[in-house]
Parts: sequence; C-alpha cells; structure tokens
Amino acid sequence: MKGERASKGSAGADERSRWGIEGLALGISLGGATGAAAWQQALHWVDWAERHGLHSVWLPEMHFAPGGSTSPLLCLSAFAARTKRLRLATTSLLLPIHPPLRVASEVAALDHLSQGRVLLGLGRGFRAPLFAAFGIDPATKRDRFDAALDLILAAWRGEGSDRSETDFEASKSEHADADRRPYQTPHPPLAVAAFGRKGLAQAARRGLPYLASPMEPFELIRENLEYHHERIPEPLAPGRQVVPVMRTIFVAQNEMTAARVMAGLESETRLPRASAKLPRAIARAVNAPLAERVVVGSVAQVTDRLALYREALGMNLLVARPQLAGATAAEREASMDLLCGEVLPGLAN
Repeated sequence: MKGERASKGSAGADERSRWGIEGLALGISLGGATGAAAWQQALHWVDWAERHGLHSVWLPEMHFAPGGSTSPLLCLSAFAARTKRLRLATTSLLLPIHPPLRVASEVAALDHLSQGRVLLGLGRGFRAPLFAAFGIDPATKRDRFDAALDLILAAWRGEGSDRSETDFEASKSEHADADRRPYQTPHPPLAVAAFGRKGLAQAARRGLPYLASPMEPFELIRENLEYHHERIPEPLAPGRQVVPVMRTIFVAQNEMTAARVMAGLESETRLPRASAKLPRAIARAVNAPLAERVVVGSVAQVTDRLALYREALGMNLLVARPQLAGATAAEREASMDLLCGEVLPGLAN
C-alpha cells in the first residue's frame, strides 16, 4: 500500500530524534474543556508545562462522553499561540469519522503555525453512539482508518489521489491543486492508540508506535508491546524505538493524601454494568485493579513504579494526567512539581 511504503521509509530514521526525545521525556494529557473555567484551568497547565520545559501536551478526541475534546486540533492551535517549545499532540484523532483531506489540511496548518511542533496519535473509536451519530458502520472503522491515512499521507507528499474514494467523496479534481504539505518532513510523527490485537497489528504494519492508554494495566501494555513489536516489518533496534505510555500519576506528600486521591480515582473510574458491552480488550483493561492502572504514592514509590516501566517496557515518553479527582488544585500542581523535580531525575538514565 502507498501509505505503508511511506511509513517504512520514515521508520528507518531515528524516530526518537524526530519526536524530540532524549532520555525520558515528559508530557501531560489534558481532558476536554467545556466552559470558561475549565478552559482557564487547561491554559494554566499549558503555561505550566511550557515554563517547566515539558516535552508535549496531549488532547484526546471524544464525542458524546466527558473527558475528551470534540475539536482537539482547534484546541491545540490555541495552545500553539501561547507557547514556543511545547509539542502539540493528539492522543486519538479519530480518522474514520473525518474527511481525510480536511484532516490533512488542518494538521498541516497547525504544523506550520507551530513551526513543526505537531505529534499525532491516531485512533479509530469504539463507542456505539459515536458511529451512530456520524452514520458509520462500526465494522468498517479499520478499513476507513487505512483508507483515510493513505489519502492523508498522499496529500502531505503533495500528491493527488490516484483513485476515487467513494466513502469520502474525494477525487483528483477536488484536491490535486491544493498544497497540504506540513512543516515537518515528511510529516509530523505518528502513533496509533490501540487496545485490541487487530488495532495493534494495523499500527505495526505501518511501522507506527503503539500509544499505550492510561486505562491499560501494566501487564497488558507489556503484552501489547511484544505483540506489536513482533509484527513490525522493519523493527527498529532497541533504544531507537519510541515507546509512549500515558499514565494517571500523583506524587503524594503523605499517605493520607495518597489514600484520598486513590479513593477519588476509584469513584471516577467506576463503570456501570453496561460496561460489559464494551469490546473485550477494553473491558479487560478497565476491569483490571486500579492499582495496576495508576501510579500513586510517595516520591520513592512513584520512582520505583516508573523505573519498572522504563526497564520492562522501554518507556521513553511518559504522558501524565495531572487533572485528578480527590486532589485540590494546589496538590495537583505540587504533585507535578515533585514528578519533575524529584522523580524524573532518578529515571533519566
């Protein structure tokens, strides 16, 4: 496939360099802001991340459910306007529901606006209301993902389509004269958010990193990384791979605060019985014990847990979620200060 050939060519380079990763990089993941106060809080975290020299800020795309952004590229453009160094990333831009040439154009515009600071985590989606609202048969989501990504990669190469995509109503005449090439060459770094084996295999075929979700327990991430790596056509040498992992993290100053935060997370992540209808891979993740999906504790405890992620998984990009239930705004910021100032220095090698 055209997209596969392009991906293999870019995978031969040192991907860590393209991602701007040296040692262990730290990013933050923010949820969707739905009002003025939430927006101010999100912008506060963006300013904090820029001030502390973090690697990146990440936004998930989500519709008809709390915790995500309906327009992550639009939100990231606001972040680009107030930052100079921070990379701007999506955790799961949902390709099957979007016109691919519009995605190519908007990503290219954001990449130029930010002077090459865009990272793209790509996803397919899994919630039934999402596909129903956009009039998409869920059974076609992987085919739509591949077709969309092929068109996007072609647009970024400055090529017109050599075929008609009925599903997306795209043809040569509609986009052959448009320049959608991004600032970065050949395009912004890509990763794929995946839960199940089919999604992991789809990412591996293109040589794209697997982006581990904060919902997945440690052992599942290890299994997924092994499965993914075994299926990459041209695997990178150890130490050159990009291994991004998203985690819910809280560094507590005392045991009482840690217990309160864990209780808040238990309440936040408790799912209704309807969760049994979730895809099997996702149900396995969310039904795992909370302690296997979050990292909460003292400086020493958090350092030990993250050291295991470094050693066993090869994690070199940690994306932390700072907006936690059960903690005050001051405690959340103090936690991130401890993560940057005391935990990460012990994990740098």
